[in-house]
Amino acid sequence: MGPRGLPLLVATLAGCLFPARGCVICDPKVREALNSLEMDYLPGHLEANHHKKVMEKIKQAVEDFKDLPIGEDSYMGVVDEATLEKASWSLLKDMKRITDSDAKGELFVKEMLWMLHLAKNTFASYAAQFQKEAFCPNKCGLMLQPLIWCSTCQKQVHSCLKSKNCGEREVKVHQMEDMILDCELNWHKISQGLTDYSFYRVWKNNSETLVSKGKEPILTKTMVRPKDAGTYRCELGSIKSSPATIIYFHVTVLPKRIQEEIPSPNTETQDETAQGEVALDRPHSTVEPQTPKPEQVLKRRLFGVLIWGLVVVTAGVLSAILFSRSGKVVDFIKSRFSTGSRTV
Repeated sequence: MGPRGLPLLVATLAGCLFPARGCVICDPKVREALNSLEMDYLPGHLEANHHKKVMEKIKQAVEDFKDLPIGEDSYMGVVDEATLEKASWSLLKDMKRITDSDAKGELFVKEMLWMLHLAKNTFASYAAQFQKEAFCPNKCGLMLQPLIWCSTCQKQVHSCLKSKNCGEREVKVHQMEDMILDCELNWHKISQGLTDYSFYRVWKNNSETLVSKGKEPILTKTMVRPKDAGTYRCELGSIKSSPATIIYFHVTVLPKRIQEEIPSPNTETQDETAQGEVALDRPHSTVEPQTPKPEQVLKRRLFGVLIWGLVVVTAGVLSAILFSRSGKVVDFIKSRFSTGSRTV
C-alpha cells in the first residue's frame, strides 16, 4: 500500500476506534503515555499531515471506553482502583510493544488498530469480573465502597445498601472459660465511612445494656459464669444515619469442664502417706507394658544361652574334680583296711 493508501487506513482506524470503550483514560499514566506518543514517537514514524487526525482518533477511542454497554453482570459505568490499574497496565504494555518495535507509517496504524481492539476486549473482561466479584461484595448491611465513575473520572463513595441484619450466631462456652464474640465481616476492612463496634446485652424484656464500644470488632469476656448466658447484639456504626452491620449472638454457658489430674513423679503415693495423715483419693495412671523390640529379645536369649553354657561347663569341671578325688579316697581307705588286717 503506497502513500495514497495511508489516508484510507487512517479512516479505517477511526471507524474502529470509536466502538473501543472503557475508562482507562482516567489513569494519569495513560494520559502521559498518549502525550509522549504524540510528541516523541509520531514525528519520526508518521507523516506530519496525519499526526493530528490519528492522535485525535486514538484519544477519542480511549475516552470512549466509558460507553461500554450497561449490564448488571458486565458493566455499570464504574470500576474500582484495582480494575482500573489492571486495564491501564495492559494498555500501556501494548503501547510500549508498538513503540519498541519502531513501527512506521502504515504498519504503525495497523498495529495501533489491532492493539486497541485487544485493549477493548481486555477492559470489557476486567469490568465484567469486577461487576461479578467485587462490586458491592457485602451480602448484608451497609457498605460504603469507593468507586471511579468512568464518565467523569471522579472517585466517589457508593452506598451498597442491603439488609442491615446480618444474622444470628449460636455461641457455646464452658463455665470459667473465655467467651469470644467476633462481629467483623470480610468486607468491613475495605469499606469506608465505618465508625465503632458497639456490643449490647439484650435482656428478656428487650431492654439493652451497652457492654463495650470502640474500634475492636471482638468482645472477650473471661471466666464466664451462668449469669453471662443470654443474647448479645453487635452494631457497627457508619457515617450514614443507619448502622452498617447488626449481628445477634445467643450465648449458652455449659457446665465446667472436668479435667483429670495426673500426679507428677514426685507426688507421694497412697502407701507413702505418713501415719496420722488422711490419704485422699488420687487418680492412678495406668502404665501399659511396652512390647520389647526384636533386637532386645534376641540379646536376652543369647545372654541366657551363654549363662546356661557357663553353668554346664562349671558343673562338668566340678564333677571331674570330685570324681578324681573320690578315686584317691577309695584307694586310701582300701590301703588302711589292708594294713589293719595284717597287723591283727
